[in-house]
Amino acid sequence: PVGFYIKDYSAILTAVLLGIALPPYAPWWLTAFGIGVAIIVAKHLYGGLGYNLFNPAMVGYVVLLISFPTEMTLWAAPRDIIADQPSSLSFIDTLAVTFGTTDSIDAFTMATPLDVAKQNSTLMINDLWQQEAVFGHMGGAGWEWAALAFAAGGVYLLIKRIYTWHAPISMLLALTVISACFYDNGSSASAGSPLFHIFSGATLFGAFFIVTDPVTSAVSIRGRIIYGACIGILVFIIRIWGNYPDAIAFAVLLMNFCAPFIDYYTQPRTYGHVSPRYGTEKKD
Repeated sequence: PVGFYIKDYSAILTAVLLGIALPPYAPWWLTAFGIGVAIIVAKHLYGGLGYNLFNPAMVGYVVLLISFPTEMTLWAAPRDIIADQPSSLSFIDTLAVTFGTTDSIDAFTMATPLDVAKQNSTLMINDLWQQEAVFGHMGGAGWEWAALAFAAGGVYLLIKRIYTWHAPISMLLALTVISACFYDNGSSASAGSPLFHIFSGATLFGAFFIVTDPVTSAVSIRGRIIYGACIGILVFIIRIWGNYPDAIAFAVLLMNFCAPFIDYYTQPRTYGHVSPRYGTEKKD
Protein backbone atom coordinates (compact mmCIF):
# COMPACT_ATOMS: atom_id res chain seq x y z
CA PRO A 1 0.00 0.00 0.00
CA VAL A 2 1.36 3.36 -1.07
CA GLY A 3 -0.40 5.33 1.67
CA PHE A 4 1.65 3.76 4.44
CA TYR A 5 4.94 4.84 2.84
CA ILE A 6 3.66 8.35 2.22
CA LYS A 7 2.53 8.88 5.80
CA ASP A 8 5.87 7.92 7.36
CA TYR A 9 7.36 11.16 5.93
CA SER A 10 10.66 9.45 5.07
CA ALA A 11 10.42 10.64 1.45
CA ILE A 12 9.94 14.23 2.64
CA LEU A 13 12.94 13.89 4.94
CA THR A 14 15.08 12.60 2.08
CA ALA A 15 13.93 15.50 -0.12
CA VAL A 16 14.76 18.07 2.58
CA LEU A 17 18.23 16.61 3.20
CA LEU A 18 19.04 16.54 -0.50
CA GLY A 19 17.60 20.02 -0.98
CA ILE A 20 19.91 21.39 1.72
CA ALA A 21 22.89 19.75 0.01
CA LEU A 22 22.10 21.16 -3.46
CA PRO A 23 23.52 24.52 -4.58
CA PRO A 24 21.27 27.59 -4.49
CA TYR A 25 19.69 28.40 -7.88
CA ALA A 26 19.92 24.74 -8.91
CA PRO A 27 17.59 24.12 -11.89
CA TRP A 28 14.34 22.32 -11.16
CA TRP A 29 15.23 19.28 -13.27
CA LEU A 30 18.40 18.75 -11.24
CA THR A 31 16.37 18.54 -8.04
CA ALA A 32 13.76 16.27 -9.63
CA PHE A 33 16.38 13.90 -11.02
CA GLY A 34 18.24 13.73 -7.70
CA ILE A 35 15.06 13.00 -5.73
CA GLY A 36 14.11 10.30 -8.23
CA VAL A 37 17.48 8.58 -7.84
CA ALA A 38 17.35 8.88 -4.04
CA ILE A 39 13.81 7.54 -3.59
CA ILE A 40 13.50 5.01 -6.42
CA VAL A 41 17.04 3.68 -6.88
CA ALA A 42 18.69 4.09 -3.47
CA LYS A 43 15.65 3.30 -1.36
CA HIS A 44 12.76 1.37 -2.90
CA LEU A 45 14.77 -0.87 -5.21
CA TYR A 46 16.35 -2.24 -2.04
CA GLY A 47 12.97 -2.89 -0.44
CA GLY A 48 11.97 0.48 1.00
CA LEU A 49 12.52 2.11 4.36
CA GLY A 50 14.67 0.01 6.66
CA TYR A 51 16.18 -2.11 3.89
CA ASN A 52 18.29 0.41 1.97
CA LEU A 53 22.03 -0.14 2.30
CA PHE A 54 23.07 3.42 1.47
CA ASN A 55 21.84 6.82 2.60
CA PRO A 56 19.30 7.82 -0.11
CA ALA A 57 20.00 11.57 0.03
CA MET A 58 23.74 11.05 -0.31
CA VAL A 59 23.28 8.63 -3.21
CA GLY A 60 21.20 11.24 -5.01
CA TYR A 61 23.79 13.94 -4.27
CA VAL A 62 26.75 11.87 -5.49
CA VAL A 63 24.96 10.85 -8.70
CA LEU A 64 24.20 14.51 -9.42
CA LEU A 65 27.73 15.62 -8.57
CA ILE A 66 29.29 13.08 -10.92
CA SER A 67 26.71 13.48 -13.70
CA PHE A 68 26.26 17.28 -13.67
CA PRO A 69 29.47 18.81 -12.25
CA THR A 70 28.85 22.28 -13.72
CA GLU A 71 25.38 22.74 -12.22
CA MET A 72 26.51 21.23 -8.90
CA THR A 73 29.43 23.63 -8.41
CA LEU A 74 27.66 26.98 -8.96
CA TRP A 75 27.38 28.04 -5.34
CA ALA A 76 25.85 31.42 -4.49
CA ALA A 77 28.02 34.05 -2.88
CA PRO A 78 27.09 35.06 0.71
CA ARG A 79 25.26 38.36 1.06
CA ASP A 80 28.16 40.08 2.85
CA ILE A 81 30.49 39.42 -0.09
CA ILE A 82 28.12 40.81 -2.72
CA ALA A 83 27.14 43.86 -0.68
CA ASP A 84 28.56 46.13 -3.39
CA GLN A 85 26.29 44.56 -6.01
CA PRO A 86 23.06 46.39 -6.93
CA SER A 87 20.92 43.87 -5.07
CA SER A 88 20.59 40.19 -4.41
CA LEU A 89 18.00 38.11 -6.20
CA SER A 90 14.44 38.43 -4.99
CA PHE A 91 12.18 35.44 -4.44
CA ILE A 92 10.58 35.88 -7.87
CA ASP A 93 14.00 36.22 -9.54
CA THR A 94 15.17 33.07 -7.79
CA LEU A 95 12.17 31.15 -9.12
CA ALA A 96 12.90 32.48 -12.60
CA VAL A 97 16.48 31.20 -12.42
CA THR A 98 15.40 27.85 -10.96
CA PHE A 99 12.77 27.17 -13.62
CA GLY A 100 14.90 28.44 -16.50
CA THR A 101 12.82 31.44 -17.53
CA THR A 102 15.86 33.73 -17.27
CA ASP A 103 19.61 33.38 -17.63
CA SER A 104 21.79 32.54 -14.65
CA ILE A 105 23.60 35.48 -13.08
CA ASP A 106 27.30 34.68 -12.85
CA ALA A 107 27.99 37.63 -10.54
CA PHE A 108 26.22 35.85 -7.71
CA THR A 109 28.08 32.53 -8.01
CA MET A 110 31.54 31.65 -6.75
CA ALA A 111 33.73 28.83 -5.48
CA THR A 112 33.18 27.45 -2.00
CA PRO A 113 35.77 28.07 0.76
CA LEU A 114 36.90 24.45 0.54
CA ASP A 115 37.38 24.86 -3.22
CA VAL A 116 39.48 28.00 -2.75
CA ALA A 117 41.66 26.37 -0.09
CA LYS A 118 42.13 23.23 -2.16
CA GLN A 119 43.19 25.11 -5.31
CA ASN A 120 45.72 27.25 -3.43
CA SER A 121 49.33 26.35 -4.13
CA THR A 122 51.25 29.62 -3.76
CA LEU A 123 49.94 31.68 -0.84
CA MET A 124 50.53 31.00 2.83
CA ILE A 125 47.32 29.97 4.52
CA ASN A 126 47.22 33.21 6.53
CA ASP A 127 47.73 35.33 3.40
CA LEU A 128 45.07 33.35 1.56
CA TRP A 129 42.64 33.92 4.43
CA GLN A 130 43.19 37.70 4.30
CA GLN A 131 43.12 37.95 0.52
CA GLU A 132 39.97 35.93 -0.22
CA ALA A 133 36.66 37.43 0.88
CA VAL A 134 35.07 33.98 0.96
CA PHE A 135 36.70 33.23 4.33
CA GLY A 136 35.12 34.34 7.59
CA HIS A 137 36.31 34.14 11.19
CA MET A 138 36.53 30.36 11.59
CA GLY A 139 35.36 28.96 8.27
CA GLY A 140 33.65 30.19 5.16
CA ALA A 141 31.88 33.54 5.28
CA GLY A 142 28.21 32.83 5.78
CA TRP A 143 28.85 29.11 6.09
CA GLU A 144 29.76 29.56 9.75
CA TRP A 145 26.22 30.61 10.67
CA ALA A 146 24.72 27.72 8.76
CA ALA A 147 27.11 25.34 10.54
CA LEU A 148 26.13 26.75 13.94
CA ALA A 149 22.45 26.32 13.05
CA PHE A 150 23.05 22.67 12.12
CA ALA A 151 24.95 22.17 15.39
CA ALA A 152 22.08 23.68 17.37
CA GLY A 153 19.61 21.39 15.61
CA GLY A 154 21.84 18.41 16.26
CA VAL A 155 22.12 19.21 19.97
CA TYR A 156 18.33 19.51 20.14
CA LEU A 157 17.94 16.04 18.60
CA LEU A 158 20.47 14.68 21.07
CA ILE A 159 18.51 16.17 23.97
CA LYS A 160 15.32 14.63 22.56
CA ARG A 161 17.18 11.29 22.32
CA ILE A 162 16.46 10.89 18.64
CA TYR A 163 19.95 9.40 18.33
CA THR A 164 23.03 8.90 20.51
CA TRP A 165 26.16 11.03 20.55
CA HIS A 166 28.62 8.31 19.59
CA ALA A 167 28.71 8.59 15.78
CA PRO A 168 28.56 12.40 15.33
CA ILE A 169 30.98 13.23 18.14
CA SER A 170 33.49 10.58 17.09
CA MET A 171 33.33 11.90 13.53
CA LEU A 172 33.99 15.49 14.62
CA LEU A 173 36.79 14.44 16.99
CA ALA A 174 38.50 12.34 14.32
CA LEU A 175 38.29 15.17 11.77
CA THR A 176 39.62 17.65 14.34
CA VAL A 177 42.57 15.45 15.30
CA ILE A 178 43.68 14.54 11.79
CA SER A 179 43.32 18.12 10.50
CA ALA A 180 45.34 19.39 13.48
CA CYS A 181 48.13 16.96 12.60
CA PHE A 182 48.43 18.42 9.10
CA TYR A 183 47.85 22.07 9.98
CA ASP A 184 50.66 24.60 9.40
CA ASN A 185 49.58 28.23 9.14
CA GLY A 186 52.92 29.18 7.59
CA SER A 187 52.72 26.81 4.66
CA SER A 188 51.02 27.14 1.30
CA ALA A 189 50.40 23.39 1.35
CA SER A 190 48.52 23.53 4.64
CA ALA A 191 45.14 21.84 4.67
CA GLY A 192 43.58 24.50 6.87
CA SER A 193 42.90 24.64 10.59
CA PRO A 194 40.62 22.19 12.43
CA LEU A 195 38.06 24.98 12.93
CA PHE A 196 38.09 25.62 9.19
CA HIS A 197 37.23 22.01 8.45
CA ILE A 198 34.51 21.92 11.11
CA PHE A 199 32.80 25.19 10.12
CA SER A 200 33.10 24.90 6.33
CA GLY A 201 31.17 22.77 3.94
CA ALA A 202 28.69 20.18 5.17
CA THR A 203 30.68 18.93 8.15
CA LEU A 204 28.19 19.71 10.93
CA PHE A 205 25.21 19.02 8.68
CA GLY A 206 26.65 15.62 7.87
CA ALA A 207 27.64 14.84 11.46
CA PHE A 208 24.20 15.44 12.97
CA PHE A 209 21.79 14.69 10.12
CA ILE A 210 23.51 12.20 7.77
CA VAL A 211 25.91 10.11 9.86
CA THR A 212 23.16 9.47 12.42
CA ASP A 213 20.86 7.72 9.93
CA PRO A 214 19.76 4.62 11.91
CA VAL A 215 19.23 2.44 8.83
CA THR A 216 22.60 2.78 7.11
CA SER A 217 24.94 3.32 10.07
CA ALA A 218 26.44 0.88 12.55
CA VAL A 219 24.16 -0.39 15.32
CA SER A 220 26.33 -1.17 18.34
CA ILE A 221 27.85 1.56 20.49
CA ARG A 222 31.42 0.58 19.66
CA GLY A 223 30.41 0.24 16.05
CA ARG A 224 28.99 3.76 15.95
CA ILE A 225 32.20 5.18 17.40
CA ILE A 226 34.31 3.37 14.79
CA TYR A 227 31.84 4.26 12.05
CA GLY A 228 31.87 7.98 12.89
CA ALA A 229 35.65 8.14 13.35
CA CYS A 230 36.28 6.51 9.99
CA ILE A 231 33.96 8.99 8.29
CA GLY A 232 35.86 11.90 9.85
CA ILE A 233 39.18 10.50 8.63
CA LEU A 234 37.82 9.81 5.14
CA VAL A 235 36.40 13.32 4.90
CA PHE A 236 39.84 14.82 5.48
CA ILE A 237 41.60 12.39 3.13
CA ILE A 238 39.17 13.05 0.27
CA ARG A 239 39.19 16.81 0.87
CA ILE A 240 42.97 17.06 0.74
CA TRP A 241 44.03 14.35 -1.70
CA GLY A 242 40.81 13.65 -3.61
CA ASN A 243 38.97 15.51 -6.35
CA TYR A 244 35.93 16.59 -4.31
CA PRO A 245 36.56 19.31 -1.70
CA ASP A 246 33.60 18.61 0.60
CA ALA A 247 33.68 14.78 0.66
CA ILE A 248 30.91 14.21 3.23
CA ALA A 249 28.71 12.24 0.82
CA PHE A 250 31.53 10.02 -0.45
CA ALA A 251 32.81 9.28 3.05
CA VAL A 252 29.32 8.39 4.28
CA LEU A 253 28.61 6.07 1.35
CA LEU A 254 31.93 4.28 1.78
CA MET A 255 31.17 3.66 5.44
CA ASN A 256 27.58 2.64 4.67
CA PHE A 257 29.20 -0.17 2.71
CA CYS A 258 31.33 -1.09 5.75
CA ALA A 259 28.61 -0.79 8.41
CA PRO A 260 27.54 -4.49 8.34
CA PHE A 261 31.20 -5.52 8.65
CA ILE A 262 31.66 -3.20 11.64
CA ASP A 263 28.51 -4.54 13.29
CA TYR A 264 29.65 -8.13 12.81
CA TYR A 265 32.84 -7.54 14.79
CA THR A 266 31.47 -5.12 17.42
CA GLN A 267 28.16 -6.73 18.37
CA PRO A 268 27.86 -6.93 22.15
CA ARG A 269 28.10 -10.27 23.93
CA THR A 270 24.74 -11.77 24.82
CA TYR A 271 24.28 -12.14 28.57
CA GLY A 272 25.29 -15.61 29.67
CA HIS A 273 27.44 -16.34 26.64
CA VAL A 274 31.17 -16.01 26.08
CA SER A 275 32.56 -13.70 23.42
CA PRO A 276 32.55 -15.29 19.95
CA ARG A 277 35.89 -16.38 18.52
CA TYR A 278 35.84 -14.99 15.00
CA GLY A 279 37.92 -16.68 12.36
CA THR A 280 38.23 -19.99 14.22
CA GLU A 281 36.49 -23.29 13.71
CA LYS A 282 35.06 -25.40 16.48
CA LYS A 283 36.50 -28.89 16.38
CA ASP A 284 34.69 -31.96 17.67
